[in-house]
Amino acid sequence: MALFTLGINHRTAPLTVREQVAFHTEELRRALSDLSGSGRVMEAAILSTCNRTELYCQADDPLAALRWLADYRHVPFGEIEPFLYTHPERAAVRHAFRVASGLDSMVLGEPQILGQMKEAVRIAREAGSLGTILNKLFQQSFSVAKDVRSSTAIGASIVSMAAASVHLAESIFGSIAEQRILFIGAGEMIGLCATHFAAQRPKQIVIANRTVDRGREMAAKFGATAIRLEDVAGRLAEFDIVISCTASQLPILGLGLVERAIRARRHRPIFMVDLAVPRDVEAEVGQLDDVFLYTVDDLAQIVESGLESRQSAVVDAEAIVDGRVDDFLHWLQTRESVPLIRALRDNAERMRRHEMEHALKLLAKGDDPAVVLEQLSHRLTNKFLHAPTQALSQAENPHGEMPALVTRLFNLHRDPH
Repeated sequence: MALFTLGINHRTAPLTVREQVAFHTEELRRALSDLSGSGRVMEAAILSTCNRTELYCQADDPLAALRWLADYRHVPFGEIEPFLYTHPERAAVRHAFRVASGLDSMVLGEPQILGQMKEAVRIAREAGSLGTILNKLFQQSFSVAKDVRSSTAIGASIVSMAAASVHLAESIFGSIAEQRILFIGAGEMIGLCATHFAAQRPKQIVIANRTVDRGREMAAKFGATAIRLEDVAGRLAEFDIVISCTASQLPILGLGLVERAIRARRHRPIFMVDLAVPRDVEAEVGQLDDVFLYTVDDLAQIVESGLESRQSAVVDAEAIVDGRVDDFLHWLQTRESVPLIRALRDNAERMRRHEMEHALKLLAKGDDPAVVLEQLSHRLTNKFLHAPTQALSQAENPHGEMPALVTRLFNLHRDPH
């Protein structure tokens, strides 16, 4: 089986396609068990974020793994096939290193992806689908990411989705200090956004979550209040800014709900950011005159302005990645030769044991120990050298590949005379 990275990301597919194959954290264990049980892979891990869904696996047939993805997500394979990519071995390793380092992110150098990758590895390990090869790949990925961040300026002046959201909100309202903010969800991305917005000291922060206790836990960090997710419908009109990122498979904020909120606000604008994949806000909401709706793809245009300051670090970062790819592939090749080395040593051990038994029998009969040892050394030498000697004798070209290989294996130095 060979190492592959397979998937779809923001470079190959629009949001409308990505959201069809996205996984939430709670789904990954079940999905990995299904994939492993299908016999299509030996090892597997799934990395699913708002920008990508990727399978890291050891497989004989990568197409079969991609078909599993389509089947599991109930999406016709033909609909997503044009957006999929397959990276074998070297390209797979390089891709993993670049992803962990933030070099393949929508926001160059963003640090969140490393935590997301570590979470994917943890889940794969718990699901029993993480073997020696993938474990080594990911541990090396984390090490490469650390080197890139400590040795280059790739993370300098980072512009995150959260910071971009604040920038957009300020461009609409001027100041966030007078605004009321509703966060829907209580995951990592909402936590990052809440941190950025809370720094602007808004008039009010409310966190709505399906699990109220988790919402209260996050609210306590920002001096906010928590409400139940089902209470959003009745209170949406209170808020000037709405940031949503949940694991819902269906939209939480529909067109009718937002229209009613706008009428209740007497057409005062609402700024909305939908960071969820699949989307939390119906796309039609963006067509309303008094709503400023942005998705993760929309925010990509905002963060582009921060790329120039980090672009010069890319060359150095890529050099680190390429060097470490060679190191990993060397380890992989060494691992592939382990069975041959084991077979070679096992064969030598059988010869040794056989000759030792023969020598011990002679000693037990009373033969001279010096003679027995001399015979033992000769017999072992002959047996060890029989195969390479025979191969050399049968070699068609005395100056060809076989003599050179034997010279190297046995560290021989031919007499020039």
